[in-house]
Parts: sequence; C-alpha cells; structure tokens
Amino acid sequence: MPSIMKVNMTTKEIASSENPDYRLLGGRALSARILLDEVPPNCEPLGEKNKLVIAPGLLAGTPVTSGSRVSCGAKSPLTNGVKEANCGGNIGLFLGRFGIKAIVIEGQPKDDHSYVLKIGKDGASLLTMDELKLLGTYETDKRLRAKFGKDVGVLCIGPAGENQLRMACIASSDPNGELKFAARGGLGAVMGSKKLKAIVADKTMEQMPYHDRQAFMDMVREIHAEFINNPSIKSVNQRYGTASIVKAVNAMGAFPTRNFREGSIEGVDNLSGEKMYETIVSRGGEGKTGVSCMNGCLIKCSNIYPDASGKKICSTMQYENIALLGPNLGFTDLDAVARLNYECDDIGIDAIEAGAALGVALDMGMGKWGDLDRCLELMGEIRNNTLMGKILGHGTQVTGDVLGSKRIPTAKGQSFAGYDPRGLKGNGVTYAMCTMGGDHTAGNCFGSRNEVPPLGRDRQGDLSRDTQFRICALDSLGFCIFARPPLLKVPTRMTTLVNALLGTEITPDQLWEIMGLNAIRTEREFNVKAGLSPASDKLPEFLYVEPLAPTNEVFDLSEEEMLKAVI
Repeated sequence: MPSIMKVNMTTKEIASSENPDYRLLGGRALSARILLDEVPPNCEPLGEKNKLVIAPGLLAGTPVTSGSRVSCGAKSPLTNGVKEANCGGNIGLFLGRFGIKAIVIEGQPKDDHSYVLKIGKDGASLLTMDELKLLGTYETDKRLRAKFGKDVGVLCIGPAGENQLRMACIASSDPNGELKFAARGGLGAVMGSKKLKAIVADKTMEQMPYHDRQAFMDMVREIHAEFINNPSIKSVNQRYGTASIVKAVNAMGAFPTRNFREGSIEGVDNLSGEKMYETIVSRGGEGKTGVSCMNGCLIKCSNIYPDASGKKICSTMQYENIALLGPNLGFTDLDAVARLNYECDDIGIDAIEAGAALGVALDMGMGKWGDLDRCLELMGEIRNNTLMGKILGHGTQVTGDVLGSKRIPTAKGQSFAGYDPRGLKGNGVTYAMCTMGGDHTAGNCFGSRNEVPPLGRDRQGDLSRDTQFRICALDSLGFCIFARPPLLKVPTRMTTLVNALLGTEITPDQLWEIMGLNAIRTEREFNVKAGLSPASDKLPEFLYVEPLAPTNEVFDLSEEEMLKAVI
C-alpha cells in the first residue's frame, strides 16, 4: 500500500506509514482529508501548526495521459481557509512510482537554514542548501538539476515564498526543463514558512503494482485513441493552448479589463491564441508550440514564447495570465504580457493574483494603464521585498485595503480569475460559493456557455455545483481538466482505471461521491471550523451596482440561486 511520508521540519525527522482509510483518496481529496484530520482549522496559516500536503493524484505514476498531476494543499494565508492548487511536471509521476501517496510537511525549523527534501529509491533526507536562499525559481531549478541530474522532478519556491508573501506559489519542473505552477492561494508562502526551498525526486522507472494490469492498459489505449483521433487536439490545443479562448471571452463581455471596469478591450486580436501562435512560429529560435507539461501528455497545450530575436521570454502563456496581466493592466501586447509573466514565474508569485493586485494599484493611481516600465518596477518591489512590495505581494485584498479601494475583485480574500462574474455568472457563483474563493479551477462554467446562457439568472447554481464536484474528482485522480471530455462522456472509463489499479469495484456514482462531493464537504467542514461561515460566501458589492460594458450587466442572481451551488 502506498505510504504517507511525514517530514518534521522542527526535529528534521522523516517517517513513513500506511493508512488504509486513505486508500481511495488521492490528490485534492487526500489533501483535504489530511488537513481536516491533522491541522487545527483556526491555526495561523504561516505558523508551525499548519501543514503543507503534497499529494499526487490517485492514478499518478501510471501511463494514462495527463494523469500524474500533483496537488499542493494547506490552510491558505490568502483566504484563511482550505486551499488546493495542482500542477503538471515530473514529480507527480515519480512520487507515484516511488509509492508515495502524500508528503506532509509539518513544524518549523528553529534555525535560519534553507532546506531541500531529497527523495530517491533509497529513501528521503533533508539537505541544508543555503546557497539557494532568495534565488528565483529558474536559477533554483537550474542548480538543483545540475546537482542531482537533469531528469529529476523538482518542486521549489522563489523569493516571494521565502519572504512569506501571501500570493507566493510553488513551481514544478516539467520534462522540457520548463516550470509549471501550483499557483493559487499562497501555498508557496506556507512552504517558505517551513524553510523548505525545494523538494527533489529522482527519476524512476519503477512500475506501479496493478491489480489487473491488462484491464488498466486496455482502458488507457481506449482513452488515448480518443485523444489521438480528435482533430481539435492538434488544430486548437497544440497550436493555441488555453489562449484559444481569448477572443471568445472578450466577445461575451467577460474579459477583465482595467481592474474589472470593462468586459472587453479593443485590439483583442493582438492577445489571441492565433496571434500568439503566429508570433511563436514566425520568430522561431527557442519558441515552441505543442509542448507537454508532463511525460506522456497527448494534449500538449503548453508553449514557449520568444522575443523578436527568438530567445525565450517565458513558458507558458496561459489564458488566465494573458487576461490578468494583459487587458486588466491595459495591455494589448503579448510581449509585454510575456515579460510580466516571466517576472511572476521567477519571483514565484501567482500571475493571476499579481495581475489583479497590480490592477487595483494602477486603478488607485500607482501608475498608468499600459505602462510596462511602471509595472516592472512594481514587480521589482515584490522581488526585493520592499514595503510596497510586501503590500502587493500579500495579494489583491491587502493591496486594495491599504490603498483604500472600493473595487477589490476578490472572493474570500482571493482574486477573481480571467472571467468577470457579470459576464459569466456561473463563475460568479463558483467564486462566491466554492470552498476556495475566487478560483476558476474550482468550477469553471465557461465550457458550458452553450448549454446555460452566461448572462441568464437561472440554472447557474446547479451548473456551478455540478462542475465543482466533477472537477474535484478529476483533481483527486490526478487528471488535467483538459482531459475531461472523454472521461466525463464515459465515466466508467475512470472507474475502470481505479478498479484495475486497486482491485476495487466502485461505480461512477461512488467515484463522484468519494472523490468529488465528499472531498468538497471535507473542505467546507474545515472552512467552517476555521471561521469561514456561510457569511463568507459572497461577492464584493460593486459587482451588484456597476454595469459592465459592453453588455451593461450587473451580477443579479438571487440568494436562492446561489445556494444551489453549496455542496
């Protein structure tokens, strides 16, 4: 049975044990369960009683495409409630093959050293590596690969995490030497509070123990065939990535523009996935499209965006980052967005939260819309941990409160993602009612816009609820949400994989219950005990009274409709 590894940063002891109660839990569901079982919900998020849980999905380590994502979980310093953020990279695959179900980082060192947790076939050890202090994520990853091998899996934080800034994220190395991010909720700050700079897992070719390997591989082939035969994978996902939806969100009037004052921007074509693809291909050099974020991914929606000389600026240009670092700051230039994106990644901060915080700052007179030099100056303040940098680095809510803004686009203290709730009301429900605050990954309703009208007042609560628990189940299994079409279309595909791996006999209804509904109920129980009562399930008042151009919509859903989303 896969083990739970406990790493005590106070005593430097590392121990592993098995827990049969966790057998059917992985990823987000396991993170939520461990947090409720072991963390006092009313503890200080950056104190010694909080714990950081690194949990590969239940299927991590297997060859199913996009199925080895890793979840990071803790009490969030942004929301003061439960938080899970997941990402791709190599480490979920390697941890799964090492038989590690979760790593629980607990306690805090009494010293001021910087530590690296090294995991290999012979076990785990804590190494003192003070030479990594305050390095950016790229240099940290580079040095760790130079020391331990280019194929290792790495989770690390940048200076923002070490400085315990509440928008700090956790970076994950991918097979191409690039970084992906468990970005939201300030989990990098929790990792920094433990003085843990990085986790390194050796590459391993160990095989997973299957109850019925043949049945598992037969289902893998069936799922893979659907991806391989889907023409939109190559024509859309691998060309444009998540930026393929830029023009669609702008057209529906939900594209965050100038601190969520407008829902669309002129010149949107210059921010589109099509423009991004054209630019990457024409510039050549280090630029690439159709890049995978983990071994064996068939979707390949990542990219490497180069400058005019062909040298890499950043990887990857995702829709959310384009939205919050682009029109939300007054930019219609992908080069400007890419430079800001790089700074976020290297400092180790959530690009969504950073874009929203900068948007509030510009709105309050700290700069002008579309002024790249000023935005880079503010990024430098965060990197250098100045007083202004601390204000911005603690997130959108703190920035707005300090500057006296009446327009702070947050829910439960976390910034909205790349969809204005007045233009996509289902996402407004998710922001307000989900356990994690303004987080689109908890239940993004954009994909259902043709079934439930985005501006309608009915069915939004049911849509948000159904989306939330299905996405939670995918997070718990370790799947990328872009793998969902063939999985949600035939849910028995997921249960076949689980049953063939573990020897269970669960049904799709049981899968939704255990890995989706129950996981969210566990999160909500943690939140209530942490003091996040139903009174926290709300949106800021400006959304109810300020019409959003170009649709002139306000957020006008009834309390009854909102409550339908509660799980």
